[in-house]
Parts: sequence; C-alpha cells; structure tokens
Amino acid sequence: QVQLVESGGGLVQAGDSLRLSCAASGLTFSNYAMGWFRQAPGKEREFVAAISWAGGSTNYADSVKGRFTISRDNAKNTVNLQMNSLKPEDTAVYYCAARQFRVALTSTPYPYWGQGTRVTVSS
Repeated sequence: QVQLVESGGGLVQAGDSLRLSCAASGLTFSNYAMGWFRQAPGKEREFVAAISWAGGSTNYADSVKGRFTISRDNAKNTVNLQMNSLKPEDTAVYYCAARQFRVALTSTPYPYWGQGTRVTVSS
C-alpha cells in the first residue's frame, strides 16, 4: 500500500532553517504530484507548496513564497521542503500528500497522506 513518511521536523529559533523530507513507497512516484500542507494548533490544515510529477512546476502559498522551496527526486522517491527564515507562525505539523498526475492546491483532492512531522519555531 501507499506509504508517505515525513522527517526533519524539530524545534528551531526564528530565522533558522529546516529541511523536511517525505519518503514515498507503494506507488509509481513519478506519476504523482506531491504537496506539503500544515496544520497549526486550533487551525485548519492549509496548503504550503506543491510540485508536479516531473518537478517542472511548483506552487507556493503566499505566506511562504520566497522562503520555502519544494523539490523532488524521482530516483529516490522523495520530496523535500527547504524552509528558510522560519517564523513563529510557521509552527505546525507538516504533512506531505500525493495525488496522481495533477497538482492541487487544496487538501481534498489528495488521497494519500503521511503522518506528519512537527515544526516548532520559537521567537
């Protein structure tokens, strides 16, 4: 079955960087668009970034544009999220998600999800 496993979360200070990774198995990874979403305490899950199946197209939430970079390695079945200049408002559980072929900027179209990795940014 499809498995997505996130890693790389942790506790950092404002201005620091983190790199999240998501390892995928049980699917033909190169056929899937990948997304990163996050959910802060008491808030709904929100879109962060997405990348097309071949990696040629990326999308970002306005709140992270210029600070976060999504990338993928289809040979290693991984998708990464490089997060720079972190802010306290980036504190959340970060989830990766997979959807066959087309990128989506909302959570509902993604059938496959990881368990999440927690990112805490202190001020």
